[in-house]
Amino acid sequence: MDLILGIALVLAGFYMAWNIGANDLANAMGTTVGSKSLTIKQVIVLAAVFELAGALLFGGNVTGTIAKGIVPLDLISGISEQIVAVGMLAAILAAAFWITLATFYNLPVSTTHSIVGSVLGFGLVCVFYGYITLTDIHWSVLLSIVASWFLSPVIGAVLAYLIFYIVRKKFLAKSENVPGTEKKFIWLQVATACFIAFAHGSNDVANAIGPLYAVFDMYGYNGFGPLTLAQVLLLLGAIGIVIGLSTWGYKVIDTVGSKITELTPTRGFSAQFATASVVLAHSFVGLPISTTHTLVGAVIGVGLAGGLSSVNFKVIKNIVSSWFITVPVAAITCIIIFFPLGWFFL
Repeated sequence: MDLILGIALVLAGFYMAWNIGANDLANAMGTTVGSKSLTIKQVIVLAAVFELAGALLFGGNVTGTIAKGIVPLDLISGISEQIVAVGMLAAILAAAFWITLATFYNLPVSTTHSIVGSVLGFGLVCVFYGYITLTDIHWSVLLSIVASWFLSPVIGAVLAYLIFYIVRKKFLAKSENVPGTEKKFIWLQVATACFIAFAHGSNDVANAIGPLYAVFDMYGYNGFGPLTLAQVLLLLGAIGIVIGLSTWGYKVIDTVGSKITELTPTRGFSAQFATASVVLAHSFVGLPISTTHTLVGAVIGVGLAGGLSSVNFKVIKNIVSSWFITVPVAAITCIIIFFPLGWFFL
C-alpha cells in the first residue's frame, strides 16, 4: 500500500473517532451531566476507562460488519486493492465531515448512519464503474441495520419509560424526602454512565476503525507486537473518541442533557440503563446500532413519563430531521470525495 495513502487512512480514522467522541459519546454521556450527577471532567475520566474496555472486549464483532458486511470488498479487491483503500478513505472522510457539521450545530446525529451511508456510497461508485453489480451489495445486511435504527429509539423509549415508572412508583412516591432519594440515585447514575461508555465502546468505535480494518487486513497486516490488528485499531479509535469528548463534546452534551426534557438523577439513570442495555445486546450479535437514536428515544421516554408538556418537541423535530438526511448525505459526499482522491491515488 502507498505510504501516503496509509498515513491518510490512519489520520482520517483518528479524525472520525474524534468526531464520534464529540457527538456520539457526548450525547451518550449528556444525561449524566444534564442531571448534575457528574461534571464533564469526571465524565471524561470514566469514559476513557470504560470506552476502551468496551472497544477491546466486544468491539471486534461490530467492526467486522462495518468493514465487510455491506459492500463485497473481497470482489472489489480482486480487481484492485488500491481502489478499496481509496474508497474506504473517502467513506471515512465523508462520514466525519457530516458529523463535524452536525456537531457545530449542536445536533446529535448517528455516527453509525454516517459510516454505513458513506460505505454504501463507495459501493455505488463501484457499481458505476462496473466492478460489482447492485445485487452484489449486501442489501439484507443493510436492511437489518436500517430496521434497528427505527426500532432502537422505540425500544429505548419504552424500556426507559418502564424503568422510570417503576422507580417513581417504588421510590419517589413512597419517599418523604424526594430530593434525598434523588441524591441517592446519583451513585446509580454514575454506574450507568460507566455501563453506557462500555456499551458505546463495544459498538461505535467500529464506526471509526471498521474501514481501516478492512484495508489493513486486506494488505495482510496482522498486528503490531503482542497486539492484533483489530486491537491496535480499536485502541486508536477509543483514544480518539475520548479526545473528541473532552475537546468538543460540550455542545451536544448541552442539547441532550438539558434541551429535550428536564433530567434528574432518577430520570438520567432510567435513560442510561435502558440505552446501554439495548446497545450492548446489539454489540453481542455484531449489529451496528445507533447509540444516538436509542438514547434520544430513552430521554423522550422518561420525559413522557412526566407528561407531554415535559418534552421539547421542537428540539426533537430538529434532531429527527437530521437523522433522515444522514445516510443520503453521507453517501453522496463519499461519491463526491472519491473522484478527486481517485485521480490522486489511482
